[in-house]
Amino acid sequence: MTTPESKARAGEDLSPADELRAAIGGFVAEFKDFSNGVSAKLQKQDDRMNKLDRKTLMAARPALAMAADVAAPHQKAFAAYLRSGDDDGLRGLEIESKAMSSSVAADGGYLVDPQTADRIKGTLSATSSIRAIASVVAVDATSYDVLVDHTEMGAGWATETGGLTETATAQIDRISIPLNELSALPKASQRLLDDSAFDIEGWLAGRIADKFARSEAQAFINGDGIDKPRGILDYPVVDNGGWTWGNLGYVVSGTVGGIADGDPIVDLVYSIGAEYRANGTFVMNSKTAGTIRKLKDNDGRFLWSDGLAAGEPARLLGYPVLIAEDMPDVAADAYAIAFGDFGAGYTVAERPDLRVLRDPFSAKPHVLFYATKRVGGAVSDFAAIKLLKFATS
Repeated sequence: MTTPESKARAGEDLSPADELRAAIGGFVAEFKDFSNGVSAKLQKQDDRMNKLDRKTLMAARPALAMAADVAAPHQKAFAAYLRSGDDDGLRGLEIESKAMSSSVAADGGYLVDPQTADRIKGTLSATSSIRAIASVVAVDATSYDVLVDHTEMGAGWATETGGLTETATAQIDRISIPLNELSALPKASQRLLDDSAFDIEGWLAGRIADKFARSEAQAFINGDGIDKPRGILDYPVVDNGGWTWGNLGYVVSGTVGGIADGDPIVDLVYSIGAEYRANGTFVMNSKTAGTIRKLKDNDGRFLWSDGLAAGEPARLLGYPVLIAEDMPDVAADAYAIAFGDFGAGYTVAERPDLRVLRDPFSAKPHVLFYATKRVGGAVSDFAAIKLLKFATS
């Protein structure tokens, strides 16, 4: 504060207004000096941070907070095996995940790394297949047993002094779902595998998922249960009025090879119990959907409504519709539409491990990749699924 003091001494005869003006001027001058000093320090700090950022980018240093990728050793070793057949990394690999506890041996192929396996599983779950709405369980055995109690346990009213009578006992059925081997055999040239820019894991996951999805979708609908899952249309069907356990019930459309109005759709919805109807889903192919979406009610409103948001399924009478192209077309006596709670009515059992065996000899100059997994499927609750038969009886 030397400047204001010197000015005050030099101008002792100044008026109070001049003294105030001189004091304010001195304060402003000092504040400017302070502000300039702070700005200079901040500029130096910015320059130092910019230099540090440039050095970090040039050195390609990883982020300090990046989490360790525990699956990277498996993925790196698996990529080396796919490209060159080098299995040293896979032989010495210890897999800690319980779901991947199977032995890693060359005779049966090597387990796919978790990233590639998850990519394949995600594709299978997103496809238009019964898998998307069924109950999917992972097992480590060769089959999966479902215990179903489809009868009512007896009960009765008791009095204080009256005698009790024996009530009916519930019957439990065992449905065994065997796991069958599903395989795919994509191939690629060795020159393509030698190209480091080629995403071998992504290519293999895409090809395997595509082959597996097509095979599963067909088997879950029409499979005969011989070395493959048993599809919903392979089971015996009976008129829903005389339905018994072990069969799938159906209602008729009232027109041979066609449907005149929406009444049969309503009958199909209410042919199953309320406990299943709450989670009901329609299953049909695209041609059948084209026929059904033209139906209107008595007020001229369409029974079919498209999803309100992207990714949402279309709805029929308020229930979601799954488009499964393996369902039959509308024809005489065809069971072209299924409805029910497939989460309760159909079970998909699979082993969690996916194996790949590299074969560079059988198709030279190409390399074959023999991918296998074990999967099974069957109806687990015959009361949960009903069919619409395009006939009069």
